[in-house]
Order: sequence, then C-alpha cells, then structure tokens
Amino acid sequence: MHARAMDNLRYIRQTIERAGSFTAVPGIGGMLMGSTALAAAWIASHQPTPARWLAVWAGEAFLAIAIGIAGAALKSRRANLPLLSGPGCKFVAGFAPALLAGALLTAVLFRAGQFPLLGGVWLLLYGAGVVSGGAASVKVVPLMGACFMAAGAAALIWPATGVDAVLAASFGGLHVLFGTVIAVKYGG
Repeated sequence: MHARAMDNLRYIRQTIERAGSFTAVPGIGGMLMGSTALAAAWIASHQPTPARWLAVWAGEAFLAIAIGIAGAALKSRRANLPLLSGPGCKFVAGFAPALLAGALLTAVLFRAGQFPLLGGVWLLLYGAGVVSGGAASVKVVPLMGACFMAAGAAALIWPATGVDAVLAASFGGLHVLFGTVIAVKYGG
C-alpha cells in the first residue's frame, strides 16, 4: 500500500511540474548578463576589424549563456526544484532553435560582409527565443522577449544607428531592467 501511495505522489508531483511555469529565470543573472553586454559593447566599438568585433560579441554570447545557465541552476537549487523539469525543458526547447538560427545567420551574414545587420538579427532572434521559451515561464519573460524583438526590428529598419550602441542599450539595458524586475518580484 505504501509503495502504491508513493507512486501516486510521484505521478502527481511530476504532473504539477510539467504543468507549472519555469520560475528559474535568473534575475540577478540577467542583471549580470546586461552588465557584461555593456562592457562588450564598449570593447567591441574599439576593435579595428570586423573579425575582432565579431570575436568580442561571440565571447560575450558564450559568457552570457554560461551566466544564464549558472544563474538558473543556482535559483532552481535554492527553490529545491530540478532545473530541467517539465517547464525547464519547454523553456530550452523554445529558446534553443532561435539561438541556433542566430549562429547560422551570423556566419552567413558575416561572410557576405553584412556585419552591420548582425545586431538587429541577433536581437530579433534572441527575442523570439525568449518569447517562445518564456511561454513556459512567468509573464514578464515573454514581455522581455518582445522588447528584444522590437529593438531588433528597429535596428534592422534604421541601421544608421551604431550597432554597438543598439546592442548596449538592448542586450545591456533590457537585461539589467528586466533582470531587476525578475530578481525583486520573482526571488532572485
């Protein structure tokens, strides 16, 4: 009887986890990601070649991913919840395709000499990934993604604005802003 009751409780817990929202989006991690993006924008703006500019932003992308994963793992551990629960897996499944598309388009656009378009494309695809992944999260996350998409669209429509300034304001500013909201309202 005890084993059957434990199986039922395990089933109920897994069902609730799959139906719940991904609350391990790291606010403090987002603030840190925004801060490193601000630094990367300054460093990138002083690079003498497009290849070195891209290397700075590629390094920032890897750093931001590491910060995001570490922040989410820490937040989920503090909440005593598995990071890759049902909602966590849904977040990754919604987020990852846009990042992969961004990586491919980066290579194609850079090789074609269209690197001024990269900032807008990155913001648009990152925002799309955050909106898609954020569907399994708290309401502020898809809103953040929509803001990234709007910034990306603006950067593509009005490309005369310096790409590093746009990336600083968007990746930097929006991460700091929404990271603060998430940290205060959703516990870190």
